[in-house]
Amino acid sequence: MAKKKTKEANATEITMEQKLKYLFDLQSVDTEINKIKVLRGELPLEIQALEDELAGLSTRIENFETEVADLDQAVSNKKNEIVEAQALIKKYEEQQNNVRNNREYDSLSKEIEFQTLEIQLCEKRIREFSADADKKNETIAASKQVFEERDGDLKQKKDELDSIVSETQVEEDKLEDKIKEIETSIDERYLTAYRRIKSNARNGLAVVTVQRNACGGCYNKIPPQRQVDIRSHKKIIVCEYCGRILVDEALGEI
Repeated sequence: MAKKKTKEANATEITMEQKLKYLFDLQSVDTEINKIKVLRGELPLEIQALEDELAGLSTRIENFETEVADLDQAVSNKKNEIVEAQALIKKYEEQQNNVRNNREYDSLSKEIEFQTLEIQLCEKRIREFSADADKKNETIAASKQVFEERDGDLKQKKDELDSIVSETQVEEDKLEDKIKEIETSIDERYLTAYRRIKSNARNGLAVVTVQRNACGGCYNKIPPQRQVDIRSHKKIIVCEYCGRILVDEALGEI
């Protein structure tokens, strides 16, 4: 019970000016982190896009290679059928030398003719399968070339990003620790409001200063009396146009 009272007492000791100061400091650190992220630019998105493209190309190549393997197997099967048909033709031709009548001879002749047509059909299918396989192999070769080019681009961009991250990671970690420290001093409801405003703001600014009598976020004019209220640091005031928390630059000197 005593601890709870102490915590409540400490909470009441924090003035509105201090609360505004904490929010202002939180935004300042957040802005510094954003500057670091800006240095990385579009690299993370470009890397993700390249990785997705490479995954698609890899799947495409694998599918075509499977199809080519199936076509090669089909060609091999047709060649085996040709060998079998040729063996049958040879067999039937030998049997024709020992026929006893014209009916048996004609019957064997029809079998030879049928097997000859089967050979021609197999040869036609082999040509078709081979042509299809050649086209797919050309596509595979072209896709592999594109894959190598994109893979090179990916490695280059990853190296570039790693270089930027290695230069800024220590600073970013320090800033992240600072944010956590500041957040412990901010009321949960104010912190929730800050995060909500920040997530909805196009430039990621939840707390902005008054600049040339206007909101530093949306640049709409602020009435003189409202500016007086902002400078008094007595309450949290939000911009009636964009909803950002308004503070004056003097807070940065406190």
